[in-house]
Amino acid sequence: MTDEIEREDAPPDDWQARAEAAEKALDQMRHEHLEKLKRVELKIEAVRAGMVDLDGLKLVDFDRVVLADDGSVPDAAAVMARLKRDKPWLFGAASSSSTAAVPRAEPARARHARDLSEDEWRAARAELLRRSGG
Repeated sequence: MTDEIEREDAPPDDWQARAEAAEKALDQMRHEHLEKLKRVELKIEAVRAGMVDLDGLKLVDFDRVVLADDGSVPDAAAVMARLKRDKPWLFGAASSSSTAAVPRAEPARARHARDLSEDEWRAARAELLRRSGG
């Protein structure tokens, strides 16, 4: 058991080769990460553009897609517009779910008794009396 501990604490025989292999693996992972990021950004834009089947993204040349420093694809809308022009059957109606504006918050407006009809006023008065217990 002490031999195992000594072997774990011992420096690797070829540390430079191991470091180069680790850097190569890191570069490969970084490249894969950037490719996945490109795909995600284009998927988002494809949904916004109304792409019916996201398998249509296989037609995009990802080598020509460029990532900005912030991880976005600045020309994603142009890529989708070009694809929509060349292959219109891949797209349906544009999705409005991503562009919908949030309704403005407005306080509930109380109606004055002057604005109510007599029947509405009587119903509101009866409800108020019922709630107050009188």
